[in-house]
Amino acid sequence: MASETLAKRFYVSGTVQGVGFRFFAEHVAARLNVSGYVRNRFDGRVEVYAAGSRAQLDAFRSELERGPRMSRVVRVEEEDAECVLEYMNGFTIERDD
Repeated sequence: MASETLAKRFYVSGTVQGVGFRFFAEHVAARLNVSGYVRNRFDGRVEVYAAGSRAQLDAFRSELERGPRMSRVVRVEEEDAECVLEYMNGFTIERDD
């Protein structure tokens, strides 16, 4: 039985810009086979849109909470999101918001 595809938007706060967080998220997404994008936001947070199964998204969130070695993640906010077809094939680093 195939699991349904869900989409989430994560907002990661802390020391998360200029420390390789977007590349970290891209690498983890590839490893977990999660689709979506990551981008820096003007408010200092990193926004991550991710699509996958519940298990994939839970594992992805755990990795986002850990972050790359140079980061310091303070909080990860999560909200349900629409499945956007444009982001269902692969994971990209988008231009800053």
